[in-house]
This record gives sequence, C-alpha cells and structure tokens, in this order.
Amino acid sequence: MLKIGITGNIGSGKTTVSKIFAQLGIPVYDADTRAKQVMIENVAVKKSIVDLFGEHAYDHQGNLNRAHIAAQAFTNQQLLTQLNAIVHPSVFADFDQWCAQQPTAIPYILKEAALLFESGSYKKLDAVIVVTTTPELQLKRAMARDGASEQEIKARMAKQWDQATKVQMAQYTITNDETQLVLPQVLTIHHTLTTKTG
Repeated sequence: MLKIGITGNIGSGKTTVSKIFAQLGIPVYDADTRAKQVMIENVAVKKSIVDLFGEHAYDHQGNLNRAHIAAQAFTNQQLLTQLNAIVHPSVFADFDQWCAQQPTAIPYILKEAALLFESGSYKKLDAVIVVTTTPELQLKRAMARDGASEQEIKARMAKQWDQATKVQMAQYTITNDETQLVLPQVLTIHHTLTTKTG
C-alpha cells in the first residue's frame, strides 16, 4: 500500500480534490482536521498549548479557540514554530495508527495536509500530489470559506512555501484554476498509482 500525500496552498482546493479520490474508494487522512482533534483530545498536547498561549487557548467547553491561537501564531514565527513542534509529532503518530487500520488490499491511501512539505512529513510518503491555482482564486476561495479579511488570508499565504517550490518537489500536479477539468487529472493519477501497485 502506497502512502501518497496531497497538498496545496490555502484556497487551492485540495480538499475538493481529495473528495474525488475518496469517491474512487481511496481512504483519505485529513491531517488538518485530525490535528484539531489531537489538540482537543490529547491531554499532554492540550497542556503544552495552554502553557504557550494561555488559558484562552480553549473555551469553557474545552474546544479550541482557533481565533485566539491564529491571531498570535500567524503574527509570531517563534510561536508558530513552537506550536508545530507540539502538534506535528502527535499527528505523525496518529497517521501511523490510522494507516495500520486500513485494508491491505487498497493500492494506496492519501494524506491530505496543508503543511506537508513545511512540516517535513512528505519524507515519510511514497509520492506527493500538489494542487495548484492562481493567487487570485486562492484569495477569493479562502476569504469565502473562512470569512476572513484579505489581510488575514495574505498573512497565512505568506507563511506557506510558494507554489513553484512545491510543484518542483511533488511527483504529481493537479491544476485547479477553473480553466482545466479536475476529474480527468485525478483519474490519470489514480490509474498510475493503481497500476504501480497492481
């Protein structure tokens, strides 16, 4: 079973592309969603986050106060680095457990993560698919999805590696700029990966 990463900068549409793979019967591990769960459920991780961001890092129900953390982490590189150092190792371990639970007959699984290259987790994968789009679409989609301002999205965009670097490092690219159909691109990669393990 191959372990394939799928990534793309904010607003690239990597989640939409992942859903197409899921419809083809490929299990998808959503690292960003799992990271949020780890930050709530893992007692040691939770304590470290409170130590770093203060009591307001969680609300009275124990839910993550994402706005509070994002406001600090995305404007302070040191805090962001420390946060990643707390969360990433736990997510790596969670991914390994998840992989062990997948049926062995499946040709490949996908790990969807925004910071696949930035976190270094791509090194543990067999190949990476990067989803690309235009900066204008990135901004438009991310603002619509998150209800965030242009300034906030641009600050997040600045924290991610540029698209060209990711394309060079990835084995496969899917263009999601509303000029090319995504489905044929997905099917081509799916066929290649299925044939590799078939």
